[in-house]
Amino acid sequence: MDRVHDMDMEDIKRVGIKAAYQAADILKQKFGHISRVRKKGVIDLVTEADLAAEKRILEVIRARFPDHGILAEESGREDGEKTCTWIIDPLDGTTNYAHRIGLYAVSIAFAVDNAVVVGIVLNPVTGELFTATAGRGAECNRHPIRVSEVPTLTDSLLVTGFPYDVREDPAPFVSRFARCLAAAQGVRRLGSAALDLCHVACGRFEGFWEENLKPWDTAAGMLIAREAGARITDFSNRPYQPESRELLATNGRIHDRMLALLGI
Repeated sequence: MDRVHDMDMEDIKRVGIKAAYQAADILKQKFGHISRVRKKGVIDLVTEADLAAEKRILEVIRARFPDHGILAEESGREDGEKTCTWIIDPLDGTTNYAHRIGLYAVSIAFAVDNAVVVGIVLNPVTGELFTATAGRGAECNRHPIRVSEVPTLTDSLLVTGFPYDVREDPAPFVSRFARCLAAAQGVRRLGSAALDLCHVACGRFEGFWEENLKPWDTAAGMLIAREAGARITDFSNRPYQPESRELLATNGRIHDRMLALLGI
């Protein structure tokens, strides 16, 4: 991580925020006016808005950092300078977006030597901009944010999501959902993992769990939540990495109880 100290993280963040806002402008312009929706899987969608927003993000980043690597949801991996990689989801919540539900986000992260050091999640609908830099805390619209202090699962509001392959074997997902539903104050399913993590970061939810997410779904939100004080692991309490199959993020106080519920 010595490379991080040689880089201007504020410059990195400024470029990422600029890219996020320009992508958000495209998403807002196209919202409700999508003419083409393509299926990448049975329930995994991509729209012309995803593609246009990602193209704009890449243009902004390449204009300032042409040698950096890219890992983006729609265009895949583009190798550049091996130590520096931008991890991009131009539209997290595509199914919501395609159905004209105004709950979606732009997610942009920056990693050095495979460690995420800058995270940016922008909600184009509410205007909330969540950001974090490793070791410097997390913010929403420039105001510091922290996880909630709710101490018990009984008083906790949780959020989750179901993976795109849920139809192949829904039983384990439904079983975990049922156990958490019975133990918590309530469970929500919003449709954007990036925003779910940010909502944990600012104390709206006490916990979030999901399986089979991709690095672009979680890289930015994970850092934001962690910098806000969240505890983040897989379901076996191992440290979470963007390549992990399972993700549990909580305010820390309910983490052990959630681990017990999510175990097979």
